Amino acid sequence: MVVSRNPDIRYTKLFINNEWVSSKSGQKMAVINPATGETVTHVDEAGREDVDAAVAAAKSAFQNGSAWRSMDASQRGRLLHQLAGLLQRDADHVASLLTLDNGKPITAARGEVHMVIACIRYYAGYADKMHGKTIPADGKVFSFTREEPVGVCGLITPWNFPLVCVASKVVPALAAGNTIVLKSSEKAPLVTLYMASLLLEAGFPAGVFNALSGFGPTAGSPLVEHMDVDLISFTGSSATGKKVQKMAGESNAKRVLLEMGGKSPLVILDDADLDLAVKIAHDGCMANMGQCCCAATRTYVQEGIYDAFVAMSRELALTKKPVDPFIESSEHGPLVDEIQFNKVLELIDVGAKEGAKLECGGRRVGSAGYFVEPTVFSNVTDDMRIAKEEIFGPVQSIIKFKTLEEAIQKSNASCYGLASGIITSNIDHALVYSQAVRAGSVWINTWFAITPQTPFGGYKLSGHGREFGEDGIKDYMQVKTVTIAISSKNS
Repeated sequence: MVVSRNPDIRYTKLFINNEWVSSKSGQKMAVINPATGETVTHVDEAGREDVDAAVAAAKSAFQNGSAWRSMDASQRGRLLHQLAGLLQRDADHVASLLTLDNGKPITAARGEVHMVIACIRYYAGYADKMHGKTIPADGKVFSFTREEPVGVCGLITPWNFPLVCVASKVVPALAAGNTIVLKSSEKAPLVTLYMASLLLEAGFPAGVFNALSGFGPTAGSPLVEHMDVDLISFTGSSATGKKVQKMAGESNAKRVLLEMGGKSPLVILDDADLDLAVKIAHDGCMANMGQCCCAATRTYVQEGIYDAFVAMSRELALTKKPVDPFIESSEHGPLVDEIQFNKVLELIDVGAKEGAKLECGGRRVGSAGYFVEPTVFSNVTDDMRIAKEEIFGPVQSIIKFKTLEEAIQKSNASCYGLASGIITSNIDHALVYSQAVRAGSVWINTWFAITPQTPFGGYKLSGHGREFGEDGIKDYMQVKTVTIAISSKNS
Protein backbone atom coordinates (compact mmCIF):
# COMPACT_ATOMS: atom_id res chain seq x y z
CA MET A 1 0.00 0.00 0.00
CA VAL A 2 1.22 3.50 -0.84
CA VAL A 3 0.19 6.29 1.48
CA SER A 4 1.53 9.79 1.94
CA ARG A 5 1.84 11.88 5.06
CA ASN A 6 1.39 14.91 2.79
CA PRO A 7 -1.20 13.86 0.21
CA ASP A 8 -1.86 16.18 -2.68
CA ILE A 9 -4.91 18.27 -1.74
CA ARG A 10 -6.46 18.95 -5.12
CA TYR A 11 -9.94 20.16 -4.26
CA THR A 12 -10.74 22.97 -1.85
CA LYS A 13 -13.60 24.85 -3.55
CA LEU A 14 -17.33 24.24 -3.44
CA PHE A 15 -18.76 21.75 -5.94
CA ILE A 16 -21.98 23.07 -7.51
CA ASN A 17 -23.58 21.96 -10.78
CA ASN A 18 -20.48 19.94 -11.72
CA GLU A 19 -18.20 22.97 -11.34
CA TRP A 20 -15.63 23.97 -8.74
CA VAL A 21 -16.61 27.43 -7.54
CA SER A 22 -15.50 29.88 -4.87
CA SER A 23 -17.89 30.75 -2.07
CA LYS A 24 -20.01 33.86 -2.69
CA SER A 25 -18.55 35.52 0.42
CA GLY A 26 -14.97 34.64 -0.41
CA GLN A 27 -14.56 33.25 3.10
CA LYS A 28 -12.41 30.20 3.77
CA MET A 29 -11.94 27.91 6.75
CA ALA A 30 -8.87 26.12 7.98
CA VAL A 31 -8.35 22.37 7.82
CA ILE A 32 -6.33 21.22 10.84
CA ASN A 33 -4.20 18.09 11.07
CA PRO A 34 -5.23 16.69 14.50
CA ALA A 35 -1.93 14.82 14.87
CA THR A 36 0.03 18.09 14.86
CA GLY A 37 -2.50 20.87 15.45
CA GLU A 38 -1.19 22.58 12.32
CA THR A 39 -3.20 24.04 9.45
CA VAL A 40 -2.70 21.99 6.28
CA THR A 41 -4.93 23.98 3.91
CA HIS A 42 -8.00 26.18 3.65
CA VAL A 43 -11.28 25.32 1.92
CA ASP A 44 -14.07 27.59 0.75
CA GLU A 45 -16.73 28.20 3.38
CA ALA A 46 -20.29 27.99 2.13
CA GLY A 47 -23.00 30.38 3.24
CA ARG A 48 -26.69 30.89 2.51
CA GLU A 49 -26.14 32.12 -1.06
CA ASP A 50 -24.06 29.06 -1.87
CA VAL A 51 -26.76 26.80 -0.42
CA ASP A 52 -29.33 28.53 -2.62
CA ALA A 53 -27.18 27.99 -5.72
CA ALA A 54 -26.59 24.31 -4.91
CA VAL A 55 -30.28 23.64 -4.20
CA ALA A 56 -31.26 25.39 -7.44
CA ALA A 57 -28.84 23.14 -9.36
CA ALA A 58 -30.21 20.01 -7.66
CA LYS A 59 -33.82 21.08 -8.27
CA SER A 60 -33.12 21.68 -11.95
CA ALA A 61 -31.44 18.29 -12.29
CA PHE A 62 -34.51 16.61 -10.76
CA GLN A 63 -37.04 18.19 -13.11
CA ASN A 64 -38.91 16.05 -15.62
CA GLY A 65 -37.04 15.87 -18.90
CA SER A 66 -33.63 16.29 -17.26
CA ALA A 67 -30.84 13.88 -18.09
CA TRP A 68 -31.14 12.42 -14.59
CA ARG A 69 -34.92 11.93 -14.48
CA SER A 70 -35.00 10.39 -17.95
CA MET A 71 -32.10 8.05 -17.23
CA ASP A 72 -32.82 4.33 -16.97
CA ALA A 73 -32.47 3.00 -13.43
CA SER A 74 -29.99 0.43 -14.70
CA GLN A 75 -27.81 3.25 -16.02
CA ARG A 76 -27.79 4.84 -12.56
CA GLY A 77 -26.48 1.51 -11.32
CA ARG A 78 -23.74 1.49 -13.96
CA LEU A 79 -22.66 5.01 -12.94
CA LEU A 80 -22.40 3.85 -9.33
CA HIS A 81 -20.30 0.86 -10.37
CA GLN A 82 -18.07 3.29 -12.24
CA LEU A 83 -17.77 5.38 -9.06
CA ALA A 84 -16.78 2.28 -7.06
CA GLY A 85 -14.05 1.49 -9.58
CA LEU A 86 -12.64 5.02 -9.40
CA LEU A 87 -12.58 4.90 -5.62
CA GLN A 88 -10.82 1.53 -5.78
CA ARG A 89 -8.23 3.10 -8.10
CA ASP A 90 -7.61 6.01 -5.70
CA ALA A 91 -8.06 4.08 -2.44
CA ASP A 92 -4.59 4.85 -1.05
CA HIS A 93 -4.89 8.56 -1.77
CA VAL A 94 -8.36 8.77 -0.21
CA ALA A 95 -7.15 6.88 2.88
CA SER A 96 -4.29 9.36 3.23
CA LEU A 97 -6.71 12.29 3.02
CA LEU A 98 -8.91 10.67 5.63
CA THR A 99 -6.04 10.22 8.08
CA LEU A 100 -4.83 13.77 7.48
CA ASP A 101 -8.35 15.15 7.85
CA ASN A 102 -9.47 13.55 11.11
CA GLY A 103 -6.57 11.58 12.59
CA LYS A 104 -7.91 8.09 11.89
CA PRO A 105 -5.08 5.49 11.90
CA ILE A 106 -4.12 4.67 8.33
CA THR A 107 -5.13 1.00 8.55
CA ALA A 108 -8.57 2.03 9.80
CA ALA A 109 -8.78 4.64 7.04
CA ARG A 110 -8.11 1.95 4.44
CA GLY A 111 -10.82 -0.17 6.02
CA GLU A 112 -13.27 2.71 5.75
CA VAL A 113 -12.46 3.18 2.06
CA HIS A 114 -13.06 -0.49 1.28
CA MET A 115 -16.29 -0.50 3.29
CA VAL A 116 -17.49 2.38 1.12
CA ILE A 117 -16.54 0.57 -2.10
CA ALA A 118 -18.62 -2.41 -0.96
CA CYS A 119 -21.52 -0.11 -0.08
CA ILE A 120 -21.46 1.57 -3.50
CA ARG A 121 -21.50 -1.78 -5.28
CA TYR A 122 -24.35 -3.02 -3.08
CA TYR A 123 -26.60 -0.08 -3.92
CA ALA A 124 -25.54 -0.06 -7.57
CA GLY A 125 -27.21 -3.45 -7.78
CA TYR A 126 -30.37 -2.10 -6.13
CA ALA A 127 -30.89 0.82 -8.53
CA ASP A 128 -33.21 -1.05 -10.91
CA LYS A 129 -34.82 -3.34 -8.35
CA MET A 130 -37.05 -0.93 -6.39
CA HIS A 131 -40.55 -1.36 -7.79
CA GLY A 132 -44.18 -1.18 -6.80
CA LYS A 133 -46.99 -3.70 -6.48
CA THR A 134 -50.32 -4.50 -8.05
CA ILE A 135 -53.13 -4.35 -5.49
CA PRO A 136 -56.46 -6.27 -5.51
CA ALA A 137 -58.42 -3.19 -4.45
CA ASP A 138 -62.17 -3.29 -3.77
CA GLY A 139 -64.48 -2.15 -6.53
CA LYS A 140 -64.16 -1.96 -10.29
CA VAL A 141 -60.65 -0.55 -10.28
CA PHE A 142 -57.14 -1.60 -11.10
CA SER A 143 -54.57 -0.27 -8.61
CA PHE A 144 -50.81 -0.34 -8.49
CA THR A 145 -48.03 1.51 -6.73
CA ARG A 146 -44.86 3.17 -7.95
CA GLU A 147 -41.67 3.62 -5.89
CA GLU A 148 -40.37 7.09 -6.76
CA PRO A 149 -37.49 9.28 -5.54
CA VAL A 150 -38.29 11.92 -2.94
CA GLY A 151 -36.58 14.79 -4.79
CA VAL A 152 -33.86 17.16 -3.60
CA CYS A 153 -32.09 15.63 -0.59
CA GLY A 154 -30.07 17.73 1.85
CA LEU A 155 -27.45 15.53 3.50
CA ILE A 156 -25.44 16.63 6.54
CA THR A 157 -22.51 14.38 7.43
CA PRO A 158 -20.23 14.23 10.50
CA TRP A 159 -16.45 14.23 10.89
CA ASN A 160 -15.84 10.90 12.63
CA PHE A 161 -16.66 8.63 9.66
CA PRO A 162 -16.90 11.17 6.84
CA LEU A 163 -16.47 8.70 4.01
CA VAL A 164 -18.77 5.97 5.35
CA CYS A 165 -21.45 8.58 6.00
CA VAL A 166 -21.15 9.84 2.44
CA ALA A 167 -21.74 6.26 1.25
CA SER A 168 -24.61 5.53 3.64
CA LYS A 169 -26.49 8.67 2.53
CA VAL A 170 -25.30 9.71 -0.93
CA VAL A 171 -25.22 6.30 -2.58
CA PRO A 172 -28.75 5.05 -1.73
CA ALA A 173 -30.16 8.50 -2.48
CA LEU A 174 -28.55 8.43 -5.93
CA ALA A 175 -29.54 4.83 -6.58
CA ALA A 176 -33.15 5.81 -5.85
CA GLY A 177 -32.96 8.67 -8.36
CA ASN A 178 -32.75 11.69 -6.07
CA THR A 179 -30.50 14.73 -6.40
CA ILE A 180 -28.27 15.89 -3.59
CA VAL A 181 -26.82 18.85 -1.74
CA LEU A 182 -24.33 17.62 0.84
CA LYS A 183 -22.87 19.71 3.64
CA SER A 184 -19.82 18.06 5.15
CA SER A 185 -18.49 18.74 8.63
CA GLU A 186 -16.18 21.72 8.93
CA LYS A 187 -13.79 19.42 10.80
CA ALA A 188 -13.27 16.93 7.96
CA PRO A 189 -14.17 18.29 4.51
CA LEU A 190 -11.37 16.91 2.32
CA VAL A 191 -12.62 13.40 1.54
CA THR A 192 -16.09 14.69 0.62
CA LEU A 193 -14.62 17.12 -1.89
CA TYR A 194 -12.48 14.36 -3.36
CA MET A 195 -15.53 12.13 -3.70
CA ALA A 196 -17.21 14.96 -5.63
CA SER A 197 -14.34 14.82 -8.12
CA LEU A 198 -14.89 11.08 -8.58
CA LEU A 199 -18.63 11.56 -9.15
CA LEU A 200 -17.76 14.11 -11.82
CA GLU A 201 -15.27 11.74 -13.43
CA ALA A 202 -17.78 8.87 -13.31
CA GLY A 203 -20.17 10.88 -15.48
CA PHE A 204 -23.04 11.90 -13.20
CA PRO A 205 -25.05 14.72 -14.83
CA ALA A 206 -24.68 18.32 -13.69
CA GLY A 207 -26.59 19.23 -10.55
CA VAL A 208 -27.16 15.66 -9.40
CA PHE A 209 -24.51 15.92 -6.66
CA ASN A 210 -23.42 19.16 -5.02
CA ALA A 211 -20.93 19.40 -2.12
CA LEU A 212 -20.54 22.28 0.32
CA SER A 213 -18.00 22.74 3.11
CA GLY A 214 -19.29 24.92 5.91
CA PHE A 215 -20.48 25.43 9.45
CA GLY A 216 -23.83 24.37 10.85
CA PRO A 217 -25.37 27.79 11.57
CA THR A 218 -24.34 29.38 8.27
CA ALA A 219 -24.64 26.46 5.82
CA GLY A 220 -26.42 23.61 7.60
CA SER A 221 -29.36 25.64 8.87
CA PRO A 222 -30.11 27.28 5.48
CA LEU A 223 -30.09 23.82 3.92
CA VAL A 224 -32.48 22.41 6.53
CA GLU A 225 -34.83 25.37 6.23
CA HIS A 226 -34.78 25.56 2.45
CA MET A 227 -38.23 25.33 0.89
CA ASP A 228 -36.96 23.49 -2.19
CA VAL A 229 -35.33 20.68 -0.21
CA ASP A 230 -37.60 17.65 0.10
CA LEU A 231 -35.62 15.53 2.59
CA ILE A 232 -32.93 16.08 5.21
CA SER A 233 -30.66 13.30 6.42
CA PHE A 234 -28.55 14.33 9.40
CA THR A 235 -25.87 12.52 11.37
CA GLY A 236 -24.58 14.23 14.49
CA SER A 237 -25.44 14.98 18.10
CA SER A 238 -28.91 14.46 19.52
CA ALA A 239 -29.11 18.10 20.61
CA THR A 240 -28.47 19.31 17.06
CA GLY A 241 -30.71 16.63 15.59
CA LYS A 242 -33.68 17.89 17.59
CA LYS A 243 -33.06 21.38 16.21
CA VAL A 244 -32.86 19.96 12.68
CA GLN A 245 -36.22 18.25 13.09
CA LYS A 246 -37.83 21.42 14.42
CA MET A 247 -36.43 23.62 11.63
CA ALA A 248 -37.50 21.12 8.97
CA GLY A 249 -41.02 21.00 10.37
CA GLU A 250 -41.31 24.78 10.49
CA SER A 251 -40.22 25.16 6.87
CA ASN A 252 -41.99 22.80 4.45
CA ALA A 253 -42.42 19.80 6.77
CA LYS A 254 -39.79 17.94 4.76
CA ARG A 255 -38.95 14.33 5.55
CA VAL A 256 -36.20 14.00 8.19
CA LEU A 257 -33.84 11.09 8.79
CA LEU A 258 -31.77 11.31 11.96
CA GLU A 259 -28.76 9.26 13.08
CA MET A 260 -27.74 10.79 16.38
CA GLY A 261 -25.94 10.08 19.62
CA GLY A 262 -25.50 6.92 21.62
CA LYS A 263 -24.35 5.50 24.92
CA SER A 264 -24.30 1.87 23.94
CA PRO A 265 -24.34 -0.96 26.51
CA LEU A 266 -22.27 -4.11 26.16
CA VAL A 267 -23.33 -6.84 28.60
CA ILE A 268 -20.79 -9.53 29.51
CA LEU A 269 -22.11 -12.59 31.32
CA ASP A 270 -19.91 -14.71 33.55
CA ASP A 271 -20.17 -17.67 31.14
CA ALA A 272 -18.39 -15.66 28.42
CA ASP A 273 -14.97 -16.45 27.00
CA LEU A 274 -13.07 -13.87 29.06
CA ASP A 275 -10.22 -13.25 26.62
CA LEU A 276 -12.71 -12.73 23.78
CA ALA A 277 -14.92 -10.51 25.93
CA VAL A 278 -12.05 -8.23 26.96
CA LYS A 279 -10.95 -7.77 23.36
CA ILE A 280 -14.46 -7.14 22.00
CA ALA A 281 -15.19 -4.64 24.78
CA HIS A 282 -11.89 -2.82 24.26
CA ASP A 283 -12.23 -2.60 20.49
CA GLY A 284 -15.88 -1.64 20.77
CA CYS A 285 -15.03 1.26 23.03
CA MET A 286 -11.64 2.43 21.73
CA ALA A 287 -11.99 2.08 17.94
CA ASN A 288 -11.61 5.43 16.19
CA MET A 289 -10.38 6.74 19.56
CA GLY A 290 -13.90 6.31 20.93
CA GLN A 291 -15.25 8.83 18.43
CA CYS A 292 -18.13 6.65 17.34
CA CYS A 293 -21.85 7.07 17.97
CA CYS A 294 -22.29 3.34 18.61
CA ALA A 295 -19.17 2.85 20.75
CA ALA A 296 -19.58 0.35 23.61
CA THR A 297 -19.05 2.97 26.30
CA ARG A 298 -21.15 1.29 29.00
CA THR A 299 -19.47 -2.03 29.73
CA TYR A 300 -21.68 -4.11 32.07
CA VAL A 301 -19.81 -7.07 33.57
CA GLN A 302 -21.38 -9.77 35.76
CA GLU A 303 -20.00 -9.83 39.28
CA GLY A 304 -18.45 -13.31 39.06
CA ILE A 305 -15.84 -12.19 36.51
CA TYR A 306 -15.79 -8.45 37.26
CA ASP A 307 -12.38 -8.19 38.97
CA ALA A 308 -10.63 -10.39 36.39
CA PHE A 309 -12.25 -8.47 33.55
CA VAL A 310 -11.12 -5.10 34.95
CA ALA A 311 -7.53 -6.29 35.41
CA MET A 312 -7.35 -7.70 31.88
CA SER A 313 -8.96 -4.59 30.38
CA ARG A 314 -6.39 -2.39 32.13
CA GLU A 315 -3.51 -4.47 30.82
CA LEU A 316 -4.85 -4.43 27.28
CA ALA A 317 -5.38 -0.66 27.32
CA LEU A 318 -1.81 -0.12 28.54
CA THR A 319 -0.50 -1.86 25.41
CA LYS A 320 -2.20 0.65 23.09
CA LYS A 321 0.03 3.70 22.75
CA PRO A 322 -1.17 6.83 20.94
CA VAL A 323 1.18 7.39 17.98
CA ASP A 324 1.35 9.09 14.60
CA PRO A 325 -1.70 7.77 12.70
CA PHE A 326 0.35 7.42 9.50
CA ILE A 327 2.48 4.69 11.09
CA GLU A 328 1.26 1.32 9.81
CA SER A 329 1.16 -0.21 13.28
CA SER A 330 -0.84 2.69 14.76
CA GLU A 331 -4.04 1.65 16.48
CA HIS A 332 -4.70 4.84 18.40
CA GLY A 333 -4.46 8.28 16.84
CA PRO A 334 -5.47 11.76 17.98
CA LEU A 335 -8.90 13.16 18.73
CA VAL A 336 -10.28 15.31 15.95
CA ASP A 337 -9.62 18.80 17.35
CA GLU A 338 -8.95 20.88 20.43
CA ILE A 339 -12.64 21.21 21.31
CA GLN A 340 -13.13 17.45 21.45
CA PHE A 341 -9.79 17.00 23.20
CA ASN A 342 -10.75 19.39 26.01
CA LYS A 343 -14.22 17.87 26.39
CA VAL A 344 -12.83 14.35 26.80
CA LEU A 345 -10.20 15.40 29.35
CA GLU A 346 -12.86 17.30 31.30
CA LEU A 347 -15.13 14.25 31.52
CA ILE A 348 -12.23 12.03 32.55
CA ASP A 349 -11.57 14.47 35.40
CA VAL A 350 -15.27 14.44 36.32
CA GLY A 351 -15.29 10.64 36.41
CA ALA A 352 -12.45 10.55 38.94
CA LYS A 353 -14.04 13.27 41.06
CA GLU A 354 -17.38 11.43 41.15
CA GLY A 355 -15.73 8.34 42.60
CA ALA A 356 -14.90 6.08 39.67
CA LYS A 357 -11.51 4.36 39.89
CA LEU A 358 -9.11 5.40 37.14
CA GLU A 359 -7.42 2.12 36.25
CA CYS A 360 -5.19 3.60 33.54
CA GLY A 361 -4.87 6.39 31.02
CA GLY A 362 -6.62 9.72 31.24
CA ARG A 363 -3.69 11.91 30.24
CA ARG A 364 -2.56 13.87 27.24
CA VAL A 365 0.26 12.35 25.22
CA GLY A 366 2.92 14.68 23.80
CA SER A 367 2.82 18.43 23.40
CA ALA A 368 1.57 18.53 19.80
CA GLY A 369 -1.72 17.27 18.44
CA TYR A 370 -4.72 15.99 20.37
CA PHE A 371 -3.65 12.58 21.68
CA VAL A 372 -5.33 11.11 24.78
CA GLU A 373 -4.36 7.77 26.33
CA PRO A 374 -6.86 4.89 26.25
CA THR A 375 -8.66 5.29 29.57
CA VAL A 376 -10.33 2.63 31.73
CA PHE A 377 -12.58 3.33 34.72
CA SER A 378 -13.87 0.71 37.17
CA ASN A 379 -16.32 1.08 40.07
CA VAL A 380 -18.53 3.17 37.81
CA THR A 381 -22.18 3.61 38.78
CA ASP A 382 -25.08 4.48 36.52
CA ASP A 383 -25.61 7.91 38.06
CA MET A 384 -22.13 9.16 37.11
CA ARG A 385 -21.74 11.49 34.14
CA ILE A 386 -19.29 9.17 32.42
CA ALA A 387 -21.99 6.48 32.50
CA LYS A 388 -24.73 8.76 31.15
CA GLU A 389 -23.18 11.25 28.75
CA GLU A 390 -21.75 10.59 25.32
CA ILE A 391 -18.03 11.23 25.80
CA PHE A 392 -16.88 10.59 22.23
CA GLY A 393 -13.40 9.71 23.38
CA PRO A 394 -11.30 6.67 24.40
CA VAL A 395 -12.96 6.12 27.79
CA GLN A 396 -14.28 2.75 28.97
CA SER A 397 -16.66 2.71 31.95
CA ILE A 398 -16.94 -0.75 33.56
CA ILE A 399 -20.08 -1.31 35.65
CA LYS A 400 -20.92 -4.36 37.79
CA PHE A 401 -24.26 -6.21 37.71
CA LYS A 402 -25.69 -9.39 39.24
CA THR A 403 -28.44 -10.82 37.01
CA LEU A 404 -29.43 -10.71 33.35
CA GLU A 405 -32.68 -8.99 34.31
CA GLU A 406 -30.67 -6.25 36.02
CA ALA A 407 -28.43 -5.88 32.97
CA ILE A 408 -31.47 -5.48 30.71
CA GLN A 409 -32.92 -2.83 33.00
CA LYS A 410 -29.62 -0.95 33.09
CA SER A 411 -29.20 -1.21 29.33
CA ASN A 412 -32.59 0.37 28.73
CA ALA A 413 -32.21 3.08 31.38
CA SER A 414 -30.84 5.57 28.87
CA CYS A 415 -32.26 8.21 26.57
CA TYR A 416 -30.25 6.60 23.75
CA GLY A 417 -30.88 3.41 21.81
CA LEU A 418 -28.44 3.08 18.92
CA ALA A 419 -26.48 -0.13 19.50
CA SER A 420 -26.21 -2.81 22.17
CA GLY A 421 -24.55 -6.14 22.68
CA ILE A 422 -24.11 -9.21 24.80
CA ILE A 423 -21.24 -11.68 25.17
CA THR A 424 -22.29 -15.10 26.40
CA SER A 425 -22.06 -18.79 25.57
CA ASN A 426 -25.76 -19.25 26.34
CA ILE A 427 -27.95 -18.70 23.26
CA ASP A 428 -31.10 -18.47 25.41
CA HIS A 429 -29.64 -15.55 27.34
CA ALA A 430 -28.54 -13.92 24.09
CA LEU A 431 -32.01 -14.17 22.57
CA VAL A 432 -33.74 -12.94 25.72
CA TYR A 433 -31.48 -9.90 25.74
CA SER A 434 -31.87 -9.20 22.02
CA GLN A 435 -35.65 -9.15 22.40
CA ALA A 436 -35.72 -7.01 25.53
CA VAL A 437 -33.16 -4.31 24.78
CA ARG A 438 -34.44 -1.14 23.08
CA ALA A 439 -31.79 -0.45 20.48
CA GLY A 440 -31.55 -0.44 16.70
CA SER A 441 -28.73 -3.01 16.60
CA VAL A 442 -27.99 -5.94 18.89
CA TRP A 443 -24.59 -7.60 18.45
CA ILE A 444 -24.03 -11.01 20.01
CA ASN A 445 -20.42 -12.07 20.73
CA THR A 446 -19.19 -9.29 18.43
CA TRP A 447 -19.29 -5.50 18.00
CA PHE A 448 -19.37 -3.04 15.08
CA ALA A 449 -21.03 -5.67 12.89
CA ILE A 450 -22.09 -3.03 10.36
CA THR A 451 -22.29 -4.15 6.73
CA PRO A 452 -23.80 -2.69 3.54
CA GLN A 453 -26.54 -5.33 3.74
CA THR A 454 -27.73 -4.76 7.32
CA PRO A 455 -29.84 -1.76 8.37
CA PHE A 456 -28.36 0.55 10.99
CA GLY A 457 -30.17 3.19 13.02
CA GLY A 458 -31.53 4.07 16.42
CA TYR A 459 -34.36 4.12 18.91
CA LYS A 460 -35.25 7.03 21.19
CA LEU A 461 -32.79 9.98 21.07
CA SER A 462 -30.49 8.01 18.81
CA GLY A 463 -32.76 8.89 15.91
CA HIS A 464 -35.05 7.36 13.32
CA GLY A 465 -34.68 6.08 9.79
CA ARG A 466 -32.14 3.49 8.72
CA GLU A 467 -28.91 3.48 6.79
CA PHE A 468 -27.59 0.50 4.79
CA GLY A 469 -29.59 -2.49 3.63
CA GLU A 470 -32.85 -2.33 1.69
CA ASP A 471 -34.31 -0.08 4.39
CA GLY A 472 -31.54 2.41 3.67
CA ILE A 473 -32.72 2.98 0.09
CA LYS A 474 -36.44 2.89 0.94
CA ASP A 475 -36.01 5.97 3.14
CA TYR A 476 -35.07 7.89 -0.01
CA MET A 477 -38.18 6.79 -1.91
CA GLN A 478 -41.89 7.46 -1.64
CA VAL A 479 -44.90 5.42 -2.68
CA LYS A 480 -47.36 6.67 -5.27
CA THR A 481 -50.70 4.87 -5.71
CA VAL A 482 -52.25 4.79 -9.17
CA THR A 483 -55.89 3.64 -9.53
CA ILE A 484 -57.67 3.14 -12.84
CA ALA A 485 -61.44 2.73 -13.14
CA ILE A 486 -62.49 -0.36 -15.07
CA SER A 487 -65.24 0.43 -17.51
CA SER A 488 -68.48 -1.40 -16.80
CA LYS A 489 -68.75 -2.45 -20.44
CA ASN A 490 -65.43 -4.30 -20.10
CA SER A 491 -66.26 -5.96 -16.78
